[in-house]
Amino acid sequence: MLIRHAILAAMAASAVAGAADAHAVFSEPRAIAGSHWAGAIRIGHGCKGGFATTAVRVEIPAGILVARPRPKPGWTVAIEREALPAPVVIDGKPVTERVRAVTWTGRLPDEQFDEFAIAAKLPSEAGQLVFPVIQTCEGGEARWTQTGPAEGPRPEFPAAVLTLDTSVEHRSH
Repeated sequence: MLIRHAILAAMAASAVAGAADAHAVFSEPRAIAGSHWAGAIRIGHGCKGGFATTAVRVEIPAGILVARPRPKPGWTVAIEREALPAPVVIDGKPVTERVRAVTWTGRLPDEQFDEFAIAAKLPSEAGQLVFPVIQTCEGGEARWTQTGPAEGPRPEFPAAVLTLDTSVEHRSH
């Protein structure tokens, strides 16, 4: 009986620690600058109190002018667009507006995780792109929107970050 209580206590402690460590991250956090890219933001539990996730909103950085969400069975997707100040030609096609944000609405139980995919034409400059993510829960929301210095402590609610490299040699495996 004592061993059973110790195991249950350890499981409870790891569940609490896991909730504190939850965040929205890219399943592959590096990409090649200027490329056509498809990536996914992984959403873990993150909802306090064991509540299910009911929506995931991903803000698209201003440097990305073309973005497309992947549909998810059982979820609806809404795309927010904004007009560009002037038309831009990308891959031989005029672009007059860009995707500002994508929101998937559905239900993800707290004990599960999922990925929310986006395809985009990435900017040609190396560096980091920050994707703020709002995870709506049945009992509130988790705002994964914070950024911090590269060498400093990780923010409590970090935004998803995609690092753009200039060549394949710089990609992590």
